[in-house]
Formats: sequence, C-alpha cells, structure tokens
Amino acid sequence: MLNFSFNQEQESFQAMLRDFSLHELLPQYTKWDREHKHPRHLWKRLGELGVNGLRVPEEYGGSGADCVIAGIAAEEIGRGDFNLTYAVMLNALVSEIIANHATGRLKKTWLPQIASGDKIVGIAITEPAAGSDVAGIRSTAIHKGNHYLLNGEKSGISAATIADAFIVFAKTDPDSGSRGISAFIVPADLPGVECKGYEDMGNVPIGRGSIYLNDVEVPEENIIGLENKGFTQVMNGFDLSRLLIGLQCIGAAFQSIDETIEHVKTRHAFGRPLAKFQGVSFPIVTHFTQLELIKWQAYRGLWLRDQEKKHTKEAASVKWLGPKLSQEAIHECMLLNGHYAYTKEMPIEQRLRDVIGLEIGDGTAQVNQMVIARELIGKDFRSY
Repeated sequence: MLNFSFNQEQESFQAMLRDFSLHELLPQYTKWDREHKHPRHLWKRLGELGVNGLRVPEEYGGSGADCVIAGIAAEEIGRGDFNLTYAVMLNALVSEIIANHATGRLKKTWLPQIASGDKIVGIAITEPAAGSDVAGIRSTAIHKGNHYLLNGEKSGISAATIADAFIVFAKTDPDSGSRGISAFIVPADLPGVECKGYEDMGNVPIGRGSIYLNDVEVPEENIIGLENKGFTQVMNGFDLSRLLIGLQCIGAAFQSIDETIEHVKTRHAFGRPLAKFQGVSFPIVTHFTQLELIKWQAYRGLWLRDQEKKHTKEAASVKWLGPKLSQEAIHECMLLNGHYAYTKEMPIEQRLRDVIGLEIGDGTAQVNQMVIARELIGKDFRSY
C-alpha cells in the first residue's frame, strides 16, 4: 500500500514548527548574518521544542522520533532560518553516531545536553587534503597509556567556532586506509585545540572554520565505537544528513517562492499584475514542480531509512539536486522581486548565499553522482 500523507502526529508537528519558524525565526533571520553572531538562545529554544533531540533516544532526553519527522523539522525550520536547521541536520548525524556506537558513559554525558541545546557538538572529518575522499584524512591519533594523542588539521568544519565539542575522525592505523580511522569526542576547551573561523559568503552564523589539533590528549574512554571502525560509522550517517540537507534547502526555496508569489500578485506593470505574465508565472511553476519532486524523493529516502531499507542512491540524488534546484529557484525569485531583493533589506539574497554552501558540504554534485552510479552499475564499475 502506498501512502504519501503525513500522519496526525507529523501534521501537528509540521504546523507547530511552521508557525514558530515564520513568526519567531524569520523576522530575525538576516540579523545574525549582518551581526556575525550565532543565536545560541534560539538553538536552546529549539531544544525546548524537542527539535535538537529528535534522533536522541528517549532514555537520554530525546524523543527518538523517526527520520521522516526529522525531515519535516529540516524543511520547516529552513523556511525561517536556514542556519538554524543545523540543529536538525548536525544534531541528527552526531546523535546517531553517539547513540549507536559510543559507550554508555559518553551517551549519558553528551546526548541529554545535545537534546536540550545546552551543548553544540560538531563533526570534524574534512581536511585540507581530504574532502569527499574521507579515507584520505591525515590526522592521527596515537594510543599512549590511558589516552590518545591527536594531531592534525580539520578544515571547512561547521560550528568550528561555536561548538562545545567535536566528533573528530583520525587515523589510528595510518597504514590501513579507510579501515584505520577512529572517531573521538574531543571537547573544544582541551589544551592543544585551536579553532579559527572563516569569512564565508554564507552560513555566517554557523561559525564554519578550521580546527587545529596539536598534541591533544584525549582520554581513551572518549573513543566512539571500536578502534579503526570510524569510517563505516560516518558513511552510514551521510545517508541521513544528505536527505536532511536537501530538505533544509528546499524549505528555504519554498519560502522564497511563497514570498515571490505574493509580490507578483500585488506588483503591477503595464496595467496588470506581474503574475498574469507567463514570463513570470511559468518560471515559478517550473521551480515549484522541480522542488516538489525532490522533496518527495527526500521523504521517500527517510521512510526507507525508518524501515531499515537501503536508501543510499536516494540520499545521493537528493543531496545532488536539492541544493542545486533550490539555489536556482531562489535566484529566480530574486530576479522576479527586482532590485530590492538584491539588497540586504530582504532575506532572499541571504538564502541564496546560504544555500550555495550546501552544494559543497556532505558531498559535491560530482561525488553524489558517483555514488548513484556505483549503486546502479555496481562497485566493480566505479570510477574511484
């Protein structure tokens, strides 16, 4: 049986978040970008609403919600404040890694604080010489006595300047390729950890930057899962985060379309509303249709994950086309709104800058196409 509708619980959650997003988040969306600030109080507020702990088990202060509900949260919050959707996407990825692989002590320490919004935990994988090729990371973690000694540099890390801790991936067996990677929880205030922010064109309030690890002593109990098994942990998590990224971009694009529809219905040219010109209405229809198709592919992927069915190619397709089609739609909305939309008086220009950044993170278009090709044709025919 096919059923493309949300259940009552999901519809209620969607309505609550839509109201919160449009009335509490949207009016201040551009403020944090202009002031170069992260609204920690709003991250905490999302914790109170249960958003941060959607993928945290109930026993650790979360709701243990299904992936479809997490997708609803990403889409709806993306309408109001694109950067605060990291409270959904980032927390979902981090929470799953900790809940599925960490020790009981680490779960009790970190999961309740993630769910409440008291702590922000980033994920540090990318390096200057290793982006999409996760197996190529060079950071090392050498086991010495009762601790690991971490050295290396992580780059392009979301929440680098605002996080309280990071899940850091490093080589514990440098000669074993992807099989020699381990994951650790590394508090940001440990001696030897240095975080520096970037001057990015978008996603400014999320504090992206580099993390430098210089002889950082991490207690051996802070390892997540088995030594040398970190690669498989994160690769499974990418399937979830890619679906959520697609929906957060789509949420921002749909909000831009809704605002643009109101504009073209009320703005007149040559004696009639702009909406009556096919050159205006047809582009809106085109973008709406494309976004709807990717949106439901995303929810299908999340449903498959909830059913514990394979969804790698679905996630890759959403990550490839979700940000791409969203930025194209937002760009069109900017043009249809005229020169005011190019100013910082309206949120459209910031949405465009913010969404473009997610065309890179969690796998570029080319990488995701390679993933799809591998799934369709087979691993023996992959090009990397």
